Amino acid sequence: MTSTQSFIDGESVASADLYDNIDPATGRSLGSVARGGSDEVDRAVGAAAAASKLWRETSPESRATLLTRIADLITENHERLARLESEDTGKPLTQARTDATVAARYFRFYGHAIDSYYGQTIPLSTDLHVYTRREPFGVTGHIIAWNYPMQLLARAVAPAIAVGNCSVAKPADETPRTAVEFAQIAIDAGLPPGVFNVVTGIGAEAGAALAAHPGIDHIGFVGSTQIGSLIAHAAADRVAPTTLELGGKSPQIVFPDADLERASESVAKAILQNAGQTCSAGSRLLVHDSVHDALVEMVRQRLRSVTIGPGLEDPDLGPLVSRKQQQRVESMVTGKTKGEIVCGGAPPDDPRLADGAYFGPTVITDVDPADTIAQEEIFGPVLTVNRFRTEEEAIALANGTQYGLLGAVWTTDLSRAHRLAAEIRAGQVYVNTYGAGGGVELPFGGFKKSGYGREKGYEALDMFTATKTVVVRL
Repeated sequence: MTSTQSFIDGESVASADLYDNIDPATGRSLGSVARGGSDEVDRAVGAAAAASKLWRETSPESRATLLTRIADLITENHERLARLESEDTGKPLTQARTDATVAARYFRFYGHAIDSYYGQTIPLSTDLHVYTRREPFGVTGHIIAWNYPMQLLARAVAPAIAVGNCSVAKPADETPRTAVEFAQIAIDAGLPPGVFNVVTGIGAEAGAALAAHPGIDHIGFVGSTQIGSLIAHAAADRVAPTTLELGGKSPQIVFPDADLERASESVAKAILQNAGQTCSAGSRLLVHDSVHDALVEMVRQRLRSVTIGPGLEDPDLGPLVSRKQQQRVESMVTGKTKGEIVCGGAPPDDPRLADGAYFGPTVITDVDPADTIAQEEIFGPVLTVNRFRTEEEAIALANGTQYGLLGAVWTTDLSRAHRLAAEIRAGQVYVNTYGAGGGVELPFGGFKKSGYGREKGYEALDMFTATKTVVVRL
């Protein structure tokens, strides 16, 4: 049993209160976690503010070197970090290994990107020299979701510190360990104390304190739309800039001319990945009536053959993150008003899995597009299916929720693919593939209630800096 503590100003920090970190595969405790609150947040923000002047004046070359060192150390500790992530989240070990690889890639990508991140000169007139500077905000706060702890932390903190900010991260209650490990790794790599701090604790306590802290100059949040709204309100009270990556109900639209074999493989993978606990999961299948039955059967056969078990056994499908999440998924499936469950629909009946938060891969056809199960995030391995007959009907279904994070179009008609890519209200649109957020290089964010601002790619550097314009008369 281990104890996980906050990591502030280069050292571990205990809290008076603790809570248990529960293994979703067994229901047993993995160890205690420090229940940080406003005092720990205040200490972390103070440490970040104290480190800010020195760090923002550190040359981009030196910052780049430190970020790439962090990437190297994450890679060296790859297997250990993946095992911690698999235990905390329940995800299969192979997927956790991928998360560790991608997390290292974020630090390496932004370490390289900062070398060529400059302002611009503006030729206003011959007697004026006008240029812009991209300057860090100061202290950035990051509230991280539980579904991809390593990736989400790296994609938030790496660009923030690359451009000269100092950061305070609050990992999810259920998955705190790898965030603390990353903060220690950063110190080992030579990052100055106070540049990257982690406060563990409960969202309603530590997370709320971080969002409302007057010393936070920019706040980022990944999670539910409901909590994101609260974060935005807290930031608005201080007129602090905010980046929100919230919920999704992403459609995959399959036309009759699509390669059904490839489509069925991608659809199945997109709902199995991380047990469907992905904001960008392809959780809605919209399929043309003429190929509906064939495609649904192909997906059903793929899902029926998956292996289910603890993440460390590296199955196709691990448990959900908690019993609470398992109960939520089950209640949404059983509470539907219309539709036929053609696969799954309940926790698996294997006695070996009875103590874990498992849920069988599920396909529900002909759901009511207005029903909760077709409108709201399920965050489980549950795929809803609707038919369409015309392109216009497909677009209406695709855009018929409050979310707009991802979409996919499966067709060999190039003109149709581009038409739908323009019509679908989503931050990313895939054609004949599906990336669940895509690579480190691809800007990522949503329309509508999926949030605002963009993470990942070069655009993330703009999100963590403010533009200053300088005008000099010659």
